[in-house]
This record gives sequence, structure tokens and C-alpha cells, in this order.
Amino acid sequence: MYEAGRLEFVGTVTKVEDDTSKIKILPEYGEALQGLRGFSHIIVLYWFHLNDNEEQRRILKVKPRRHKGAPEVGVFASRSPARPNPIGLTVCELLDIRERTLTVMELDAAEGTPVIDIKPYLPRADCVRDAHGPSWTSEGPKT
Repeated sequence: MYEAGRLEFVGTVTKVEDDTSKIKILPEYGEALQGLRGFSHIIVLYWFHLNDNEEQRRILKVKPRRHKGAPEVGVFASRSPARPNPIGLTVCELLDIRERTLTVMELDAAEGTPVIDIKPYLPRADCVRDAHGPSWTSEGPKT
């Protein structure tokens, strides 16, 4: 079993204004954007850098604050930034790509957030038609 891995950030969230965010990709990863323009939505994986400390990484149970009436659950049953590996994930609408800057809608990350990876959203593969969750997840934000 692996105990540690290696991770390289590919970019940074540089601007957040209302529901629109900008992600600047590092020059060495610029070629990785080829072909992304054809997708309406992308999956952005990012590092919850504001929660990256030993105390937050040891939290295993949370009460999801942004979901009214949510019970205490394990972090694997929540989208809490407090987790053993502070990785966030959001499906975003891709509005534009100019040079190495992506403009997206509804990214749930703060300015300065390091971006781990970007993947295309594939409706055929990523949409689960009969998915369901506990009733408390129907209240609150999408992520």
C-alpha cells in the first residue's frame, strides 16, 4: 500500500467574482489545454489550501454547515474542506479559454487556490441518471 504520493499543481484560481472564476494554468501545462474548448463543462480538482493543516486533516466527522438540517456525518459523506487529503472537486461551466486562462462558472474555490487537475465533463460517463442521496443534501449549495 502506498503511504505517500507526489502531486504537482497545474495552475491557480486567480480571480473570483460572483459566480465567475478565472484559472491560470502554469506555462509548462499550457499544451494540456488543447482540445478542451470543445467541452461545455469541466471537472476541476483543487487543493483546499486554507484547510491544509494537521488539525483539519484529523477531522473525520462533520456537520455540513451549508446544508440546513444535516446530521453529523463522516467526511467521506460530505463535501467539507476538512478531510485527510484536502482535495476539492467542482463541475464548472467552461465559458472561455484565452491563452492559459480559463473562465468558469460556479467554481467553489477561493482566489489563490492551487489547481490539481482539470478533466472534461463527459455527459455519457459522468451523469448518473438514477443517483440519489440523503434528504438533507437537497438543501444548500450544489457542491
